[in-house]
Amino acid sequence: MQDRSPMPPAMTPPVNMPWSQAFRVAELASRKPTRFTLALDEAALAALAADLGLLEVRKLTFKGELVPKGRHDWELTARLGASVVQACIVTLAPVQTRIDEDVKRRYLAEMPQIEADEVEMPEDDTVEALPQVIDAGAVMAEALALALPLYPRAPGADLGAVQGTPPGAEPIVEEKLRPFAGLADLLKQREGEAEKKKDE
Repeated sequence: MQDRSPMPPAMTPPVNMPWSQAFRVAELASRKPTRFTLALDEAALAALAADLGLLEVRKLTFKGELVPKGRHDWELTARLGASVVQACIVTLAPVQTRIDEDVKRRYLAEMPQIEADEVEMPEDDTVEALPQVIDAGAVMAEALALALPLYPRAPGADLGAVQGTPPGAEPIVEEKLRPFAGLADLLKQREGEAEKKKDE
């Protein structure tokens, strides 16, 4: 006999996304918030770190709620807290960063239509079309990815000190690659030659 009992709002996370926490919109309470707290075990944190290209995700909390707006729309608000470790772009040493972010998404059953002749307005990146399933875990992963430092640097790491040395060649220092890097030396050399001619 087929089980026709309704599924719980929180669905089983997909195998390839152990940080998933998905909710069927049709089964959410329509008159009160649905609260959630995302808690990941060590395996899920490691999988998330690998997915985002991080050395490690040491701590992570994502707590919030889904609130009905009007008859058909929904809003997700949450607080993201995380401690992540990235590789320094200069030395590759581990760099730890603390992230605290407020996260907001609005899901509209009917997205507004923008006519071609309308004045272009700044895009609201919190607005999305209402899906059948809202995955709080996917929102968390996206928010974390957007909050990561683009160029993590360890204390004391100096981009100006970067140099590369091919085998058997003179070290190539970044300073020498900059435009007009040797112009000052050339001018000094010519000034010295001019002074010698005067003395003669």
